[in-house]
Parts: sequence; C-alpha cells; structure tokens
Amino acid sequence: MKTNAVRRADSSRNPIRILTAVPICDGHDSPIITINLELIRHGIEVIYLGYHRSVQDIVRAATQEDVRAIGLSSYNGGHVEFFSEVLSLLRRREAKIGLFGGGGGTITATDARLMKRRGVDEIFFAGTPLDQMIRFVQETYGGPQKVVQPKKLLSEELKLAKALAAAQAGKKRTFQASGSSLAIPVTVTIGITGPGGAGKTTLIDELTLRFLGARPNGRLAILSHDPSAVGKCALLGDRATMVYAQNDRVFIRSMATQGHGGGLAASSRSCLEILKRQGFDLIFVESAGIGQEDLPFTRGLVDKQILVMSPDYGSRLQLQKISMLETADLVVVNKADLPGARTALAELEQRLEMNNRGQKVIGTVAKRHRDAGVDQLFREML
Repeated sequence: MKTNAVRRADSSRNPIRILTAVPICDGHDSPIITINLELIRHGIEVIYLGYHRSVQDIVRAATQEDVRAIGLSSYNGGHVEFFSEVLSLLRRREAKIGLFGGGGGTITATDARLMKRRGVDEIFFAGTPLDQMIRFVQETYGGPQKVVQPKKLLSEELKLAKALAAAQAGKKRTFQASGSSLAIPVTVTIGITGPGGAGKTTLIDELTLRFLGARPNGRLAILSHDPSAVGKCALLGDRATMVYAQNDRVFIRSMATQGHGGGLAASSRSCLEILKRQGFDLIFVESAGIGQEDLPFTRGLVDKQILVMSPDYGSRLQLQKISMLETADLVVVNKADLPGARTALAELEQRLEMNNRGQKVIGTVAKRHRDAGVDQLFREML
C-alpha cells in the first residue's frame, strides 16, 4: 500500500489535468479566470484556451493536451447546441474526455437536464460555491485513469498525446506514427527563451503564421512551458494568446515546470525526443520566463537558441550578467516600437561582439501585422 507521502508525490508528478475555455461569441473571461486560479490553488493543472473559441479549437486542444476534462464557461446563449457539438466531436475522435461547465443565469435547469442527458457531466449555476466545483473536479476526474493501449486508438494525435503524458509522468511508452520508419526524421528544433513579459508566445505565433505560409504541407510542434506556482499547480495559458497556431498542422503541448529550475520541466528532453520522431518539420521549445543565470537549452537539446528580450532590461551593466547572451544564436529585442529600443539594439550589438561568435540582434514588434523584423527573424531562424 502506498503511503500518504507517496500519494502526494504521485499527485504532484501527475496532477488532474483539465482544459478550460469560453465558447465562441462570448467576449469576456472574468468568471473562468477566477475559477482557474481556484483550481490551481487546489493542485489541479489547468490549460486555459481563452475566450471566443470554437468547438474545433476546444476539442483539438483537449486532445493534444491529453486532459481528463473540459470546463466551459458559457454566458451568451446557444449552450445546448455548443456543448452537444463538443461531445459529438470528442466521440468522433474517440477521446475519453469529460465535459462540465456553467453559465450564470443563461443556462436554465431545463437546459441543464437536457445537456446532462446528452452526456455533460455537470452544470453549475450562479451562486455555486467554488469549493463545490473543486470537489466535483477532484472526485469525478481524480481517480485512476483507464489505461488505453495506443494501438486501440484511431487518432495519431491521441497516440502522440498519450505518449507525451506517459513521458511527463516518468513512464516509458514508445510511439511510432503510422507509416514512419525507425530513423528520426530531419526536424529543426528551435529553443526560444527570455524573461517573462518579453512577448515570447506572441512571437512564436507570428513565426507559426510565416511557417504555415512558407510550407503549405509542413507540420509544426510547439512544446510550451509555464511555471508551477509555489505550493500550487500550474496555469498553462500560452494557448490563450495564440491565434495562428490554432491550425490542424500545428501540435501544441503545454507543460508545467513542476519546480524544475531553468525554465523547462524534468521530462522536457523525453517529450522533445518523442516529438522529433513524428515527422514534424519544425519544433519550437518555449521556456518559462527565465532569469539572469538560466541556460534552458544546454547539452544539445535544440539546434538553435533564440533569446527574446524587451528594451527595458536596465543598464548596460545588466547585459554582462545575462548568461543566455553567451549561448544564444539570435537575440531578439521585441517590442522594438517602445522608447529606448534603438539604444537597446546598439548596446546588445556591442555586447555580442565581445563573444566573437557571429550572433545577430533583430528588432521585432510581434504584435504588429506583417512586421519586417519578424520576417527577418524567420529567415535567419531557418
């Protein structure tokens, strides 16, 4: 029999993992953000997809992330049809994923009864205590998962998702895509790191847009990391800020650092090796926000390293303290439209000249449509 200490260790290594989202036509997310924070406070890992999301977006994300359940916050009507479409698409993909939700005063008791008959696990009404929602998630989705052998799954995406889940849990599960050889395909891997708030996720989304346009048949994977809150679980929110990456040719997996230092998780290398075998043309590995001494991509983890900074890094002296400036192949000053960006670019060029490695500095404005700096970065990156 496992001790309580072992059970707690297992839970921290393999927490309940759910996806939350707000359906299409709903333009705000205040209630679901409050619920997300309460969920992670109770040790539940949350992948947040954001608001105004379609059925396809939600089911694709839930499948790729291998979550146990989807929680939807619906305040704009059409909930009976929307929840039913989510269930229908999950069944067509043979994804054994639960579904629950709520919607203030928009979902009536009659609606809820109909939705539950169709397969929704639970509907919460306005005024439901948060601890009641937490208990429901823990009791309904916290038990041992039924082990489904990969060979019985029809979807290659589900097979890959299960293999990554096993790697994250520290288990070995081999997975070979149908028709692929034992040799590892030629895949370019790009590590992208930098301090929190520099705009890494937005930049990756823009690079994804350029990749999809340049490679009409190409496939891309994104291994995205967020920090685990001290004493709590993780809110994995990179998907919520991505637009172009919501594409069927893109596979995204969100990972929590779970206390592992340096911006990556302990299982990141294993997960990356699994992705490399699946024939993706390009893989982005995005670290969580890092500090001065972190070097996430050591020991040949990726082919090329990109450090993303904002212009407000401080004085020139600070540039002598950032370890990644020694190892990065490309340094990006994002938000280059802000005051001080021109000075930052000049100071960084002088700093990198000291390394004598031919490193390049590029200014970008990732939030700007068709930014020339992002175009240049994409060319240099590949």
